[in-house]
Amino acid sequence: MSDRPVAAPPENTSAEPSTAAAPRRTRFSARDLLNVALFAVLYFVIVFAIAMLGIVSPLVMLLTLPLSVIAAGIPYMLFLTRVRHAGMAALFGLVIGLLFLVTGHPWISTLVTVAAALAAEAALRLGRYRSRWAAIWAHALFSLWFIGPMVPLLLDRAAYLDSPGMRAMGPEYVEAFDRTVSVTVLWAYSGSTLVCGLLGGLLGAFLLKKHFTKAGLA
Repeated sequence: MSDRPVAAPPENTSAEPSTAAAPRRTRFSARDLLNVALFAVLYFVIVFAIAMLGIVSPLVMLLTLPLSVIAAGIPYMLFLTRVRHAGMAALFGLVIGLLFLVTGHPWISTLVTVAAALAAEAALRLGRYRSRWAAIWAHALFSLWFIGPMVPLLLDRAAYLDSPGMRAMGPEYVEAFDRTVSVTVLWAYSGSTLVCGLLGGLLGAFLLKKHFTKAGLA
């Protein structure tokens, strides 16, 4: 029997690392930016379309806003399956804030949206961008931006009701809005936003289970 040492098996030189050990990239690629832009527009269109039902009456507005928070979970959770590194969720929130600013939302709403996006980014980071539950909570936290457009109503109710956007709805709508959307209702709505955001995240994760599995979100 030969004393020659047995040659060690060749190391795996495959360029594709395993999914479990694959590091997240730290630089934005053109594909990352495209994903942010496409899903931000999709998210915006869905939320805007549902929110537009609120022109029927203030009561319909209060009913459709929670619905839009839940429905928004589907495009947002689908977007998170494309997230590959830190910063994408924050950039997504900034784009959403600017889109709604262009459509007439107050500037303070944009600040709230950016803050909510940073909170969502922090949740994803805690889950190392690989956790399904971190993604669900990220949507719940990001959904807090829905409170932003209501902040001016809490700060200066008279000015809000006399704003050009409200006057364009007509005096009857403004009067009904003043009666229906009380301070108590606003606080209840604000509290329900986080709950609806969590429900939207759960709905999105359930409907997109296969996408989450392929993306390695366990």
